[in-house]
Amino acid sequence: MSETIRQRTLMKAVEFSGIGLHTGKQTVMTVLPASENHGYKFQRIDLEGQPLIDADADRVVTTKRGTTLEQHGAQVNTTEHILAALYGCEVDNALIQLTGPEIPIMDGSALEFVEAFEAIGYKEQEADRLFYKLRSNIAFEDKEKDVEMLAVPEPSDEFRLTVMVDYRSPVLGTQHASMYRMKDFKDDIAKCRTFVFLKEVKELAKANLIKGGDLNNAVVLIERAYEEQELQEIADLVGKQNLHARADIPGVLNTSPLRYQNEPARHKLLDIMGDLALTGRFIQAHILAARPGHAGNVSFAKILKKKMKEENGKPNLDVNRPSLLDINQITALLPHRYPFLLVDKILELDDSSIVGCKNVTINEPFFQGHFPGNPVMPGVLQVEAMAQVGGIFALQTVEDPEHYTTYFMKIDNVKFKHKVLPGDTLVFHLELISPIRRGLVNMRGRGYVQGKLVSEAEMLAQIVKDH
Repeated sequence: MSETIRQRTLMKAVEFSGIGLHTGKQTVMTVLPASENHGYKFQRIDLEGQPLIDADADRVVTTKRGTTLEQHGAQVNTTEHILAALYGCEVDNALIQLTGPEIPIMDGSALEFVEAFEAIGYKEQEADRLFYKLRSNIAFEDKEKDVEMLAVPEPSDEFRLTVMVDYRSPVLGTQHASMYRMKDFKDDIAKCRTFVFLKEVKELAKANLIKGGDLNNAVVLIERAYEEQELQEIADLVGKQNLHARADIPGVLNTSPLRYQNEPARHKLLDIMGDLALTGRFIQAHILAARPGHAGNVSFAKILKKKMKEENGKPNLDVNRPSLLDINQITALLPHRYPFLLVDKILELDDSSIVGCKNVTINEPFFQGHFPGNPVMPGVLQVEAMAQVGGIFALQTVEDPEHYTTYFMKIDNVKFKHKVLPGDTLVFHLELISPIRRGLVNMRGRGYVQGKLVSEAEMLAQIVKDH
């Protein structure tokens, strides 16, 4: 049975102060603990009414060199780094209060946020964490920007990311970065800084951006040699006086070296995490991204969020996935054998539900005498197969399940919607109606063929220790 993971928040409030990368405005940001199922919310305490802004992909109003959210007439700019820090530290609930319009850029990475969270610690909460386990591939492509993103199911249930950046630049070239599990974020990703090409600085400044940018909070990449006069013009344009580092050869303008050889690719991975936090769930999938940017990240987050909404409350009926329990493991649990063992594999099992399946073939012995000229699986055997799946669920709730047997005491509200024929794969989804008490297990079961409901029933079973 899968381990239950609880939500958590910060142990206490933590304060940061700094300048905004694009607005250039000084801001105090306080990240506070929040209640269960609160998620991430920003609050502009400098504005009248102190409006709240949900960290939600549907609240994004622009993705120009950062992700900006707006709600109740208030905006918050450059949200990706603080959201990546919370998401990467597996904090479910936080209130982020701001005295200005933009998140402090700090050193251009998420490192200071992560270090502060780790220092104050976390508080576990009662509610279960909200996950989204990907069931099938989801793709996104922006041909104009040459962006491709793909999410594929991840058997380990981890959040895994693989990024490729290719700026067709002699100084950067093609870079790759990967994160194989969320726990790697703190050591391998959080310290990677935002970056910009020096050739972009003029245009960004003219667009009224990067007012707070300098060599202390961004990696500046140079693709060619620059004359001192050119550097001075750029410095004057952005109002800075510290662009006098060596710029006579291509490379990195900063006086400090890159923290990793592929720091730019790792930072793109950090940005993706921050933008996908806007889905409101911890994603269990492997996400691959080629040449990503905030616009593509947010578009992909919206696609994932829509998929979550469509699948909300619906069981995963995909039979083309690895089984959780195979026929040998099932045989070790159930006191049934051929021809009365009617479960072939268990696909999913958690604290409140189970998914199992039965492959119906023409070789089933009951087809010899049940409508032999027009073979149909008997309804009573559909219910029996459903009960056996429920029995496996019940037995998984006790220690040493091989010493127990499940007996069904009552079956109610049985309905048959469609015929089940040879060649069908009958998928059963059973979920608890009420908590298990005194060995009594009350479940609601439904059987599906190709996603269509074919049978349903409510069942009460008792777990009895063998003598």
